[in-house]
Amino acid sequence: MTRPSVYLDHNAAAPLRPEARDALLSALALTGNASSVHTHGRALRDVMETGRQQVAARAGAERRQVVFTSSATEAITQAIMAGTKVFSAGAIVTSMGEHAAVLKAVEATGLPVWTVGLKEDGNIDLDQLQSFLSRADAENITLFAAFHWVNNETGVVQPIGRISALVGPTRHTLFIDAVQAYGKIDLDFAASAPDMVAISGHKIGAPVGIGALLVKGHADTVRLIPGGGQEQGRRGGTEPTALIAAFGAAAAASEYDAQSMLALVDQLEAGLKALAPDVVIFGQTAQRVGNTVNFAVPGLGNATAMMSLDLMGLSISSGSACSSGKVGASHVLAAMGVPKALAECALRVSFGWTSTSEDVTAFLAGFEKLLARHKRSGTAA
Repeated sequence: MTRPSVYLDHNAAAPLRPEARDALLSALALTGNASSVHTHGRALRDVMETGRQQVAARAGAERRQVVFTSSATEAITQAIMAGTKVFSAGAIVTSMGEHAAVLKAVEATGLPVWTVGLKEDGNIDLDQLQSFLSRADAENITLFAAFHWVNNETGVVQPIGRISALVGPTRHTLFIDAVQAYGKIDLDFAASAPDMVAISGHKIGAPVGIGALLVKGHADTVRLIPGGGQEQGRRGGTEPTALIAAFGAAAAASEYDAQSMLALVDQLEAGLKALAPDVVIFGQTAQRVGNTVNFAVPGLGNATAMMSLDLMGLSISSGSACSSGKVGASHVLAAMGVPKALAECALRVSFGWTSTSEDVTAFLAGFEKLLARHKRSGTAA
């Protein structure tokens, strides 16, 4: 019997969209450098600018506000490490629930870090943020605020409107990691308060290796790689035209079907509760993006569960893919006050453009087998 092959880890990377593959191959057939002024170069430039416009449109941004990078991690690092210098930040305010890319970049600046906690539902503590802003004003400290829009582990949507209302009108700088929000939530960057926003290609069905930093005009001098003046002097290095074309095609094709995603989430959560009445679904009382379910069955360790499910052809994760090899307790769940023993049982299912109701049915069938085996063993996995 052929085992099923079900991919339910879209928050790590979405499968390549056909539109992105076609755009990639078409651009790879071209020769030259997009910075060259001859016919070949201009053809590549046209392809690249089409991709830029498509990426911008999906973010509600102006075309010139898009700075292409090799990844969202690079975009995040550029925003934080260069941005803190350009805007003369005296300290950074961020949250306990940030992605490792943000936390590592914050650490690398060497600046004091003021850390806002998470509430039990996974939301950023806005009262604590307000107190930090008041402290900064009282002490005449310029802050660099760095927060995520959608948590990659729990799917919790942060109150970016309220964060923007607190930080936006001030002299402080606001950067948002929108990697898990792009293509799922209306970013409306051009009309919004954030000074900079990071996005990624492979989360929406583009190839790995392309991301972007969205910048307002006053942040044009935020540079990490000076190079030869590419990207209007904002990021050096010859632009990967084919990857940009694929990113643009994926952005144009990534119309998010919220109703379909929510139907899959409802199907999964109802199935989990029927199979394991003691299941805990993290962030369930908060607003979630609608494609992510992070759950735990007490006593069922995530390391053993993931291996068993993988042998059944079911691909899920325990949290951030950037922490692979570190299966165990999540720093996000710890910040939410989840006990370590329960956090070490956490599993994440994330849906995307290829996901179907049949995928959920196959997962629940495999999970039922896993639970039965776990029950027979009589010991914690």
